[in-house]
Amino acid sequence: MLKTLMILIPSMLLRMLTNAFRRNVVHHLVTIKTPNNKKTKLKVFFISDIHRRKINRKLIGKIDRDIDLIIIGGDLAEKGVPLSRIASNIRSLSKLGQVYYVWGNNDREAGEQEIRNIMRRYRVIMLENNNIPIPGHESWGICGTDDPTSENVDIEKTLRNINDYEHILLICHQPRVLREIENRIPSNIATVMLAGHTHGGQIRIGKYGLLEKGSFQTNSKRTKLVSNGYGTTTVPMRLGAPSECHVLTIIY
Repeated sequence: MLKTLMILIPSMLLRMLTNAFRRNVVHHLVTIKTPNNKKTKLKVFFISDIHRRKINRKLIGKIDRDIDLIIIGGDLAEKGVPLSRIASNIRSLSKLGQVYYVWGNNDREAGEQEIRNIMRRYRVIMLENNNIPIPGHESWGICGTDDPTSENVDIEKTLRNINDYEHILLICHQPRVLREIENRIPSNIATVMLAGHTHGGQIRIGKYGLLEKGSFQTNSKRTKLVSNGYGTTTVPMRLGAPSECHVLTIIY
């Protein structure tokens, strides 16, 4: 029995470590019905909870080249992550197209002003309780909130003039903020909602985990994606909640 455990435990730990560094790109199709049955495509790359991981050429090589916009759903960094790594990750993602970003609960640990400077250098659009049109897709707006840890979430401001759009992308780092907002969006506005934060529980035993597992739900008016996230925190291990980032092809 002891010999068996001595074999199984290192094997399991190695598997958990390997799972934490996989480069899984998950593809999702979102179809939004429109009165004129047009077939216009909006393609979005979404990544959250990078934390200490590096965005390298192997990941970039897996991402479709016809991406319209890149969204970072918070926790780009955490305490102790070198600014050079943050800048390198942003530089790599910005080569794919226009990058949008919302704050996560750990990001400011790396230095708020320093992150703002990096975002400015690479022309990243920071969504901080506001919404703006998506260039080339005039019926779409993109909106995002600050993170609750800042005590600066302003839902009213985030949704101001939201009726100017037929469709919106709503980005919040924490799923609980999505739940606060989604019922306040008019039902006639098709909405794609994106969040991360939970890491899918990071380490799960069967269906059990400390936090909710990532999920994807969609219909003709509402789509919600909660990602397991790309990186890890505390320990660089995963079980039952694989690391992931996402390509959403939205047909409208």
